[in-house]
Amino acid sequence: MEYPSDAIAKVVEALAQLPGIGRKTALRMALQLLKDPYGLSETLGHALIELKTRTQYCQQCFNISDGPRCNICLNTRRNDKQICVVEDVRDLMAIERTGQYQGQYHLLGGLIHPMNGTGPSDLNIDSLVQRVHTQGTEELILALSSTMEGETTAFYIVKKLRGVPIRMTNIARGIPMGSDLAYTDELTLGRSLMHRTDYLLPTEA
Repeated sequence: MEYPSDAIAKVVEALAQLPGIGRKTALRMALQLLKDPYGLSETLGHALIELKTRTQYCQQCFNISDGPRCNICLNTRRNDKQICVVEDVRDLMAIERTGQYQGQYHLLGGLIHPMNGTGPSDLNIDSLVQRVHTQGTEELILALSSTMEGETTAFYIVKKLRGVPIRMTNIARGIPMGSDLAYTDELTLGRSLMHRTDYLLPTEA
């Protein structure tokens, strides 16, 4: 596709790299930004620059943050004896929308996926184990997606913490197998948190 200017072409190519946005949608967005009379382009530009320059990751839970610790970790009203383990920030936000959880989180930054070259050392698992040992954690909630990768990751974490005197629970499986946590509706996710179950290792031969 030929564009009327190099500037339009650059914006379209940049936007089209975002998930779920094709070149036609990117072109509509670029043209809307071009004719917008309210300074949206400037606002968006400044916001994107701040996103890249100011945003960091919480040193404790690896949530997105504006400082060394995120607002959840700094909130003294939350239960610091309870840690909910999630894959990434989308899952954290999905759980927060339910309003059913008042503990802390730990973001793994992904799931164990050997086919994609992602192993335990690529995730924030060692720091999770350290938190459990030093923070006086009483319950670890494994809120991972009901996929093969999610089950593998949960199994690995439980084995790493075998012998540690804490309760380890799974969110209740009102969430269909094979589904992503981030796309689960708030009611189903909230009920899964409320009716979570103890995580049991398979019987070894």
